[in-house]
Amino acid sequence: MTPAAQARTLDAEIAGVIERWHRSAELLDDATFDELALRLFAYQFRHNAAYARYCSALGVTEPTSWEEIPAVPAAAFKETALVTFDPAKAALVFETSGTTRGAGGLHYMETAELYDAALLAGFDRFVLPDAAQLRYFNLVPNPADGRRSSLGYMMAQVARERGSGPTGWYLRGDELLVDAFAGDVRAASERAQPVCIAATAFALVHLLDAMERRAIKFTLAAGSRIMETGGLKGRARAVGRDELYARLRVRFGVTDEAIVCEYGMTELTSQYYARAGRAYSGPPWLRTRVVGPQRRTLPNGEAGALLHVDLANRSSCIAIVTDDLGVRTDDGLVLIGRDAKAPARGCSLDAEELDARSGLETRARS
Repeated sequence: MTPAAQARTLDAEIAGVIERWHRSAELLDDATFDELALRLFAYQFRHNAAYARYCSALGVTEPTSWEEIPAVPAAAFKETALVTFDPAKAALVFETSGTTRGAGGLHYMETAELYDAALLAGFDRFVLPDAAQLRYFNLVPNPADGRRSSLGYMMAQVARERGSGPTGWYLRGDELLVDAFAGDVRAASERAQPVCIAATAFALVHLLDAMERRAIKFTLAAGSRIMETGGLKGRARAVGRDELYARLRVRFGVTDEAIVCEYGMTELTSQYYARAGRAYSGPPWLRTRVVGPQRRTLPNGEAGALLHVDLANRSSCIAIVTDDLGVRTDDGLVLIGRDAKAPARGCSLDAEELDARSGLETRARS
């Protein structure tokens, strides 16, 4: 079988897993997940040269279970193209936010189908279980501005496929458009139109700062929700989730049930979600190990680094180990934060830099 035929076969199998869970909540048993993960690893070992060198250097070329599959550090996407195909032919290219130490990495995807299917399935199950028709107000990068943000792409797809009414974008380069956002939220609230506000955690913090300075409050229409994503620790300022959610409740007139937390990475195709104050859940094709030294799986209740195995990462690397820390419980995955020794990176860093550079309180729509 040619590499292209192998890719099509794997894509069809993974797409089938996504569709069945999306349609009827069908899960994957351990044996099925294991078998598909090992076949996907074998394909990537043959066709992803950089990954194959890495696995060979570790001495793990024939794992016998998904838990033995070597995971590349997320930072490896900054070093080389981790692909099973010619990256010049990529349908999607997403760029990580980078760090204070250098440029971000790139995640190349051969097709858009798996990414689109995975993001819509997860969003429908965890954010829109009631199939609500919402208007989307996004404090994330707008793909129309040319930025290769996976979060921006995700929210553009959701708004296009699930939205009702015009989509609002309130991040323009380094400007957070507070006045435009406030005007649109006020108008939607007056019409009793439910909305979904999607933003990184730090963008929400700085938005709330601006709203508090201006004494702005809303009561969002019934059925509205707020989706926050990204970490809560920056280089100079840390904000606890309890504080963030309390401020959201006051300024937007919502309950914790209306607040949804998304956990994703540019290097992954799939996402985790949680209601405010609860553990994270993910789709059945995404599994996460909490690991300690030598990447050994830790028992429930012990904190460690998060190692993700995402079957939808067909055209890059199936397994990614991160600087994010968490704990596995009977209820799901509990996030703790980032390793204190890790460099600042990701969505929250973008928002913190935005606040430091641009002075939110003086910005208005031009």
